Amino acid sequence: MKFYQSSLLKQFDNLLCTITTKQDGNLAFHVNDDEQRVLQNHKTLAKKHSYSYEKLIHMKQIHSNEVRVITKEEDFFSPLCCDALVTDEKNIPLMVMVADCSALLFYDDIQKVIGVVHAGRAGAFSNIIQNTLHTFSTQFNSKIEDIFVTIAPAICQECYEVGEEIFIEAQKLQLEYAILKKEEKYYLNIRSILESQLLQSGVKKEHIEISPLCNACHTQEYYSYRKEGQTGRFSGVLMLK
Repeated sequence: MKFYQSSLLKQFDNLLCTITTKQDGNLAFHVNDDEQRVLQNHKTLAKKHSYSYEKLIHMKQIHSNEVRVITKEEDFFSPLCCDALVTDEKNIPLMVMVADCSALLFYDDIQKVIGVVHAGRAGAFSNIIQNTLHTFSTQFNSKIEDIFVTIAPAICQECYEVGEEIFIEAQKLQLEYAILKKEEKYYLNIRSILESQLLQSGVKKEHIEISPLCNACHTQEYYSYRKEGQTGRFSGVLMLK
C-alpha cells in the first residue's frame, strides 16, 4: 500500500510534516519496549528528516483535552502531561503518538503556528479540537479560517466496537450520529466527530484533510492496540523550519 502523507500540508515549504509507519519503528517509551531501541528509533527518524532529536517535544498522553504551548524551555527528555502541543517556535518538532486514536496536525500559515493533537474517544468527547483552536486564537492571534488540519490514519468505524455505555454517553453529548448500531453492537466513528467539531469551530472544509486509511485494517504498516494488544506507536511529526 502507499503510505499516507499529507498533501494538504506538503504545499508549505517551511514545514516538516511526516506520518511514521512501522518501518520507522516504535517511538513510545511507555509500551514495555527496550528504551535504548526506542531512543535509537528517534535518532534515526531525526537524522532522516534533518532535525535534532533532543529538540523534539512529545507528550505523556493522558486522554484529556489539555493543551500546552511549547517554548524553547521544553526538551525531549521531559515530556508534558497533555494531549495537544502548540508553538510558533522554529526548529522544534512536535510529535503525537497513536495506535488507533487520531493524530491531528494543525498549521496557520499567516501567523506561522503549528499544533499536534492526540484524539481518541475521550479527546473527541471532551472536544480537544475546540481547546486547541482556542489556544491558536488567544495565544497567537490566529484566525480559525486560516488554519489547515490533516488527520492521520486512525481506526475506522468498522473496527471500533464500543459498549452500550459509550452510546449512552454519546447521546448525552449529542454525538450519537457517530455511532452505528448493528446486531446489538455499537461502532464509533471518531473521524466524523472530529470533522464536525472542526467545521463547527470555523475551520474551512477545504482546509481539512482526513486520511481514509485505517491502521487496524493495515497492521503491516501501522500499529494498532485493538488488533495487536501490546504494541508500539506510530507518530505524526510537525515542525516549522
